Amino acid sequence: MGYKVRDVEKGGDNSTHLWITMFIGEYTYSLDTKRRLSVPATFRKLLGAKAVVTKGIDNCLVLYTKKEWDKKAEKISQYPETQASARKYSRGILAAAIEVNIDRLGRILLPDYLKKYAGLKKKTVFAGLYNRIEIWDEATWNKYTAQNDKEMGNTVERLKELGV
Repeated sequence: MGYKVRDVEKGGDNSTHLWITMFIGEYTYSLDTKRRLSVPATFRKLLGAKAVVTKGIDNCLVLYTKKEWDKKAEKISQYPETQASARKYSRGILAAAIEVNIDRLGRILLPDYLKKYAGLKKKTVFAGLYNRIEIWDEATWNKYTAQNDKEMGNTVERLKELGV
């Protein structure tokens, strides 16, 4: 389902509480000169020691837990190889993917080709999106969100037409 069950506990009244943990929120961090990027502490806890980063849509990067990545990759592998758009998408996402280690200081090392794809400069934004994290160049993110905020009403209408 895209979330992690963090804890189940018994309340004082013998009720059971299920705590569901997900990626939410927006955090700004700086990319260092060695292409390392500190992952927000709240996200680190959920990611564990290893994660997968790849190209995202709209020129951002996407960071997945290993478990979420496995589900995503499995789904992509089912796309028909005979369909050009499926081949393009799977090549773009799967070939660009790389497993990253989260070091003891909570940093990941981004390869140059991903840094270039997302146009990452110094300031980056981590955006928690339930089961994944997007990584954006701060200026690109600010421009995107400003435009998105202006179009929110139209977006909601289009989603309504789709039954969402």
